[in-house]
Amino acid sequence: MTSVLVTGGAGYIESHVALALIDAGWNPIILDNLVTGKRELVPDGAQFIEGDIGDSALVEGTITKNNCRAVLHFAGSTVVPESVSDPLKYYGNNTCASRSLIQSAVTAGVDAMIFSSTAAVYGEPDELPITETSPTLPINPYGVSKLMTEWMLRDVAAATSLRYAALRYFNVAGADPDGRSGQMTPEATHLIKVACETACGTRDSITIYGDDYDTEDGTGVRDYIHVSDLADAHVSTLEYLMDGGESTVMNCGYGRGYSVKQVIDMVAAVSGIEMPVQMGPRRPGDSGSVYAASDKIRNKLGWMPKHDDLETIVASAYHWERKISGG
Repeated sequence: MTSVLVTGGAGYIESHVALALIDAGWNPIILDNLVTGKRELVPDGAQFIEGDIGDSALVEGTITKNNCRAVLHFAGSTVVPESVSDPLKYYGNNTCASRSLIQSAVTAGVDAMIFSSTAAVYGEPDELPITETSPTLPINPYGVSKLMTEWMLRDVAAATSLRYAALRYFNVAGADPDGRSGQMTPEATHLIKVACETACGTRDSITIYGDDYDTEDGTGVRDYIHVSDLADAHVSTLEYLMDGGESTVMNCGYGRGYSVKQVIDMVAAVSGIEMPVQMGPRRPGDSGSVYAASDKIRNKLGWMPKHDDLETIVASAYHWERKISGG
C-alpha cells in the first residue's frame, strides 16, 4: 500500500476521507494536533501521530519514514464568523501553517498535494452556478486565508516538481452510511448538524440568520454535498495526481442549492419533530446564494456522486446524531 500523509485527519471530513482511502487500498498516516479533532474519529487501520503541521522536523520525518508520496492537507480553522472576529487566528492556522507544510513537503520530495479549499474563495458570485473560472473575491478572512494557500501552491508548483489539486468544497454534510464516522464538532455552526442536534434535543432551538436575502424564501441557499461523496472525490483526485495528472482546481458540489428553510423542513420530516425556530440577523461574512458548477470534476475524474439527495444527506446526519447523543 502506498502511504499518504493526511493533515488534520482526526476531523469530520478528514475521517471520512481516511476511511475512503483505506477502502481503496491506500495507507493514510494521520497527523493532527487534536485541538478540534477527535482521536476516536481516526479509523482502525490508520496510523495516528499527534502533532502540528508547523513542526517541520516532525512533518519531514513522518513523510520520509513512511515514504509518503502525497499529502492531503485539511488542517486549519473553518468557522466563517470567527474568522471575521479573529482574522489573525485564520491567517496563522490556515495561511502561515500551510506555508510551513508546503515547504516541508517540497523538502521531503513529495510528488503531490491535495488541498482542502472552499467555495468561500468566490465571495458573492455575480453568476450562478459558480465555475472554477468565476472571480475569486472572498468576503471574509476564512476565504482569503484559503485563497492565499491556493496561490502559494500555484507558485510552488510552477517552481518545483510538486503537483497539486485544490478542491473547493461547497457545504459538506451528512455522515458515513455505515455509521463509522460523522460530525462531532463542539458548538458546530453547520446548518444540518445544528438542525439535527435540535431535533435530538441537544440544542434548545435553531436560529435562521437572515430572511431578507434575494432568494425564493429569503433565506440563504447553499449547495450541500454528502461527506462520503466528497471523500470519494479525494480518492479519485489522488489517483489522478499519482498517475501524473497536472495541477488543477476543482469545485466539489452537486450543482444546485437548498435554502435554510428547506433544510429545516427536511430535518423535521426525517425526524418527525417540529423544532423551535428563531429568527436572527445576518451573520458577518455570509453570502446569499452559493452553488457549484461541478462539470469539471465529473469530466476530469469521472466522479459520480452516490448520495446526491437532500433527504439522504439529512437522514445520515440525523441517524449519526441520534447515535452519539444516545437518542
